[in-house]
Amino acid sequence: MSGILLRLAGPLASFGTNAAFHDRDTCAHPTRSALIGMFAACAGRDRAHALAPFTDLPGQPRYRDLAFTIRIDRPGTPYTDFHTVGGGYPRDEQLPTSSGPRRPEAASTLVSHRHYLADAVFTVAVTGPAALLEHIAHHLAHPRYAPYLGRRNCVPTEPLVLATGVSDPVGELVGRIPLSLARPPRPHATTVPVDFVWEQPPPRPDAVEYELTDVPEDFTQGWRRYQLRSVWRTRQMLPAALYAGPSPWESLAAYMHPEPA
Repeated sequence: MSGILLRLAGPLASFGTNAAFHDRDTCAHPTRSALIGMFAACAGRDRAHALAPFTDLPGQPRYRDLAFTIRIDRPGTPYTDFHTVGGGYPRDEQLPTSSGPRRPEAASTLVSHRHYLADAVFTVAVTGPAALLEHIAHHLAHPRYAPYLGRRNCVPTEPLVLATGVSDPVGELVGRIPLSLARPPRPHATTVPVDFVWEQPPPRPDAVEYELTDVPEDFTQGWRRYQLRSVWRTRQMLPAALYAGPSPWESLAAYMHPEPA
């Protein structure tokens, strides 16, 4: 098993877990369904075959063979978009009701609330079969459909892929990848607290376990299904020297393209 390292950052992100009808929520960090959905979109897979095995790769791996470890560099600011659809259209183009007929003109506008994370930054270690990771990294660099952070209107900033073929991706999260913090460390501080999300229980007594319904079984429109799983969240003290400053691009570039010794 090897790994790739991703940096998920952008003006807006939204990783729904219970999104339905007029209220569309967001998780506090990327979900399995959001990450796998982004990989499948970049590879050009349609919804009906997004989760199928890769018969052209050794071992016929699936996206379910991947594991994710998430470092929450910057949790972002919760933001709610007051959204309306359906208003002002002719009667035959207004939104249908659940029973089939069109909504009456007086109730033609449907109001919804869509929740986002503004200016959030997550660094993700993705581990799994090497051939599948190479396939994912290639399509993230050369996508068939543009990558997005949960929803199509949430465009990621560069760089998206920090490294590929990493032998110890979790070690990179803990000790090497520059931190994009919301504020600088306190003067003379040697460490900073950073939250992590794990898919397997870490050997720490302070790990907080909670459940998410984000394991995709079917992405097909109208037949979407997800399984429940447990994840664990910890807070770890990382070196303050990893802080990349308010403009982290130089630090990230130096990490991605180190000069020869």
